[in-house]
Amino acid sequence: MTASTSPQNVLAAIADDMRAVDQLIRHRLASEVVLINQISEYIINSGGKRLRPALLLLVAGALGVSSPHRFELAAVIEFIHTSTLLHDDVVDESDLRRGKQTANALFGNAASVLVGDFLYSRSFEMMVSVDNMRVMQILARATNVIAEGEVLQLLNMHDPDVDEARYLQVIQYKTATLFEAATQLAAVLANADAQTEAAVREYGGRLGTAFQLMDDWLDYAGDTDAMGKNAGDDLREGKPTLPLIHVLQHGTDEERALVREAIENGGTDKFEPILAAITRTGALDYTLARAKEEADAAAQTISALPSSQYKNSLLELCSYSIARRT
Repeated sequence: MTASTSPQNVLAAIADDMRAVDQLIRHRLASEVVLINQISEYIINSGGKRLRPALLLLVAGALGVSSPHRFELAAVIEFIHTSTLLHDDVVDESDLRRGKQTANALFGNAASVLVGDFLYSRSFEMMVSVDNMRVMQILARATNVIAEGEVLQLLNMHDPDVDEARYLQVIQYKTATLFEAATQLAAVLANADAQTEAAVREYGGRLGTAFQLMDDWLDYAGDTDAMGKNAGDDLREGKPTLPLIHVLQHGTDEERALVREAIENGGTDKFEPILAAITRTGALDYTLARAKEEADAAAQTISALPSSQYKNSLLELCSYSIARRT
């Protein structure tokens, strides 16, 4: 699979299911409050990959799930993800996502936070309708851990002493957890055995970690137009991601001092010399290699699943996670 391959091509096996989820999302977002409808519609049309609900549907397909509950839970997963994006963009003061203005830039911080809360509460209303206690347990835990991850990331901001372990903990909490929940829920709907459930859950977590590592790689190696966000956003926010952590561990005294100051103070006025230090120390190669390790491990976890077009798509997503440039 190449970097130019679109997620839509990879997910062709569930194209009809994804359309059903999109219809359900629009139906469930409907509110008598006009501003909620405006912001929700804006987010829906902002070009997201719908990767997390797609994972639930692909694993469901691989495990032979036909229950319509898969659509409801796929929509729940997307609502939880979208609500975290709304809150993230306010906290990070971001003004660009997927090549468009963020909701907070367009509608204001207060509206974004409150609509994020609406999406959270609507997702819990929907998950109750599935009437499965294990589903509730998985999603309740996931949303709690994600919130912990948000706070952990906030504590790490502007802290140049964050090491790789603390950085990976934030990824596990903030990103991998929802990927894990998506894949595990499909196994629960399939009444899969404990070994299969653990395998697909690990697949989700590993894939989510690979995607986040690549996001952090792209912040220094990507093209702003292709990414749909500003290069150097992490540096501007004083966010110690793996490329910067690698320089702090392997750079010269001058390079380390430069990076420490940038993390402590934020801003991108020293972006070029920092990028040079990232390149010289091999930080981008290291980050890419770590992402590949996670993607390869993800593929290995589902080796026991029976052959199917769904399994093929799950394996192709592992390749796509490290080949993508957006």
